[in-house]
Amino acid sequence: MKLTLERAALLSSLGHIQSVVERRNTIPLLSNVEFVAAEDHLSLAATNLDLALRESVPAEVERGGGTTTPAHMLYDIVRKLPDGAQIEFSQDGEGEQLSLRAGRSEFSLPCLPREDFPVISEGELPVQFELATADLKRLIDKTRFAISSEETRYYLNGIHIHRAERDGVAMLRSVATDGHRLAKVEMPLPEGAAALPAIIIPRKAVQEVRKLIDQGEGAVAIAVSETRIRFAFGAAVLTSKLIDGTFPDYERVIPENNDKSLEVETGAFAEAVDRVSTIATETSQAVKLSLDDGALVVSAASPESGSANENVPVVYVGEALEVGFNARYLLEIARQIDDEKLRMLFADSISPMLVEDASDPGALYVLMPMRV
Repeated sequence: MKLTLERAALLSSLGHIQSVVERRNTIPLLSNVEFVAAEDHLSLAATNLDLALRESVPAEVERGGGTTTPAHMLYDIVRKLPDGAQIEFSQDGEGEQLSLRAGRSEFSLPCLPREDFPVISEGELPVQFELATADLKRLIDKTRFAISSEETRYYLNGIHIHRAERDGVAMLRSVATDGHRLAKVEMPLPEGAAALPAIIIPRKAVQEVRKLIDQGEGAVAIAVSETRIRFAFGAAVLTSKLIDGTFPDYERVIPENNDKSLEVETGAFAEAVDRVSTIATETSQAVKLSLDDGALVVSAASPESGSANENVPVVYVGEALEVGFNARYLLEIARQIDDEKLRMLFADSISPMLVEDASDPGALYVLMPMRV
């Protein structure tokens, strides 16, 4: 095997590939990237047995071939090479070492046989449709912050994607919750997705897909079965197992009778919460919202740090109310609001709060209160 390619293109692909590879592996081959040169490109692949990513890079291939070599080590070497470097890879007939040359630098990397490299079986993926990258970013970005990190409730460790209806119109809906907050966003159902099963995409797959689509425009081809999902975008194909579990009936926790309405400037509210939360205890991160006719006071207090409060101009309709929330959760929801103003709907001090985005009627957030 012998080939030459440009550093920038290789570094971009290796950045995606190496993030799939776990830092600690009991199986040595899973620490490696599959490295295959053929025709006019280099194909790179990595897997952790639940997730697999394959990406190709243009290359001048003098002699084809394939091997596997440590992914993180290769990425670190390429990352430290100078901009604009031309990198030459070669491998002798023994196949035990992969040689890398760039300018005055030369490296020899250990290899393991490509024949033993694991492959995730896709099986049949009967549901196939396309999403614009902007739409997929929206479905991910407005929900992923609410994914649970509690491993015991594994069915919450991802984004729930499914077909739904709103006012008689078929929608593609994305939902995530950790039991404290819930994020829901939807868009018209794309062509080809009518038979989409209710699926849960694992957090790791969500993260890797988001990295891939961050660097381009166009459409992402999505193929789904009951157990697998595949995303194809440009020169990259990512395949992931789905979470084998049932997502809870989240609609039961979305309140319908919150009659107290508050409208506030998104930026001013977030800044006030951020400043006041400096005083809040590290464990609870609790801030209190005190609402009265046309007034909002954000406050926090702790025995060690003292107290803080800030008045924020609002439009509020309803009786006086005091309610506590986790400041970090409030800020994460506020960051998802595209409109200059956000709308909060309350029932009382112990019931879930609704947050709406006037510029995005397909997005909705729910936040549970806490004692302060």
